Amino acid sequence: MTEAAVGRAAELGALVSAAVVDQGGHLVHFQRMDRAEIAGPTLAVDKAFTAVAHRIATAELAPLTLPGGPLQGMHANGGGRYVVFAGGLPCWSTGADPVVVGGVGVSGGSAEEDAACAAAAVAVFTEVGQP
Repeated sequence: MTEAAVGRAAELGALVSAAVVDQGGHLVHFQRMDRAEIAGPTLAVDKAFTAVAHRIATAELAPLTLPGGPLQGMHANGGGRYVVFAGGLPCWSTGADPVVVGGVGVSGGSAEEDAACAAAAVAVFTEVGQP
């Protein structure tokens, strides 16, 4: 999954870090491109963690956390681990009762680049099969 994210980043001309976490938000794999931003290792993991914890794409959380929004201030909770901008996606199981079984986070490019790279990682998850 991280290889797909990094591959997509190379196609886009971005330098990123990519992380995969399990259903508990624990890091299971990480990859950082040479010369990628120094904040990427933290942000990529935390984007993946946020996607798993809230079962939603991190980009979808941003408008909900604005002043007056239903989740206002969320990004200041969770020990500062919640990231509310693009690049984090949950990975859902298939079947009659789908559950989140992991997540991916990408950081280092623009919001659009991070989201595209995360989508490439989730596509691998979907293609390969999951629980």
